[in-house]
Amino acid sequence: MMNRMIVGNLVHRPIRSLISIVAVALEVTMILLIVGLCLGMMQDSRTRTAGIGADILVRPPGSSFIGAFSGAPMPVKIEGVLAKLPHVKSVAPVITQVATSGSLEIIAGIDLSSYESMSTGFHYLKGGPFEGPDDVLVDDLFAQSKHAKVGDTIEILNNRFRICGIVERGKGGRKFVPLNTLQDLIGAKDKATIFYLKLDDPANVDAVIDEIKAVPGMENYVATSMAAYLAMMTTSNYPGLSTFIDVVVGISVVIGFIVIFQAMYTAVMERTREIGILKAMGASKFYIVNAVLRETVLLAFGGIVLGIAFSLAARAGLARKYPLTQVVVDGGWIVRAILIATTGAVAGALYPAFKAAQKDPIDALAYE
Repeated sequence: MMNRMIVGNLVHRPIRSLISIVAVALEVTMILLIVGLCLGMMQDSRTRTAGIGADILVRPPGSSFIGAFSGAPMPVKIEGVLAKLPHVKSVAPVITQVATSGSLEIIAGIDLSSYESMSTGFHYLKGGPFEGPDDVLVDDLFAQSKHAKVGDTIEILNNRFRICGIVERGKGGRKFVPLNTLQDLIGAKDKATIFYLKLDDPANVDAVIDEIKAVPGMENYVATSMAAYLAMMTTSNYPGLSTFIDVVVGISVVIGFIVIFQAMYTAVMERTREIGILKAMGASKFYIVNAVLRETVLLAFGGIVLGIAFSLAARAGLARKYPLTQVVVDGGWIVRAILIATTGAVAGALYPAFKAAQKDPIDALAYE
């Protein structure tokens, strides 16, 4: 009986019900898409870093774990010191530079042979290795997003580079230029941003890190296992990112709260006589509150389903339009979005529900 009455109330006011559902859907979509973009960035960066294949990373003293923003303060000659340590098979110096032309991207300067020694090397889908100082390797996602092909010229740091090869994604960066070339471009001759180490056995990671610390002059260098480095790549470790997510969630909750509050408050005011009849027939305050909150939950449920559908559709659209942008619609965040949306909706309906329960049946029946 109550359920039929609730559905009838929603159907009787289709526009208001639709607005409420869309508002909750917007709340859910905001949470899932914006959090999904952050998670996608983390996951993409973690996957590409793991794909390098190194066992240990060595970074400058006091550097952030976001190595690309550390500049190039380490002399390349450290490579020789690290290569002599027991259990170290190879060392790859890498220099990185952040470019902001059009979009934020990280350019990697690599010594091709040492970099490929970290793993099975690049898988060339088209073209091949560097042939000159002005050559660049790009991954397949970048080539797809820019419709680039081998032989095309692209601009990097205000210089023209020829695409010599398109490689399979997942080997650290999206654009790779020769180490010496990038050093010259940014004025960091014989410098490196990070050193990657490949060991004879990953089980020797802790021993090698201790050996690095024991080298005179390298006590303050940051040596980290790849496993520990990847574990640090979370939203909470990126400056301001967790705060940004909290703000987005807070704004979403406020949107849901205000819209549901307005919709349910107006609905209660319009149904004064109906509430009076129910109370005159013996309906308790709990019954009235229960009816209003059930109606709210039904609206929230419709909005949640629509919001999840919007998020999945938007993720597919973004992947098609912007291949470099990854959105992760995480199951855990779907559950959180459901709880957040439901809590916000119920909170917005509490005052209208209790106001309805407090109505005097005599006054309500006399209401015009």
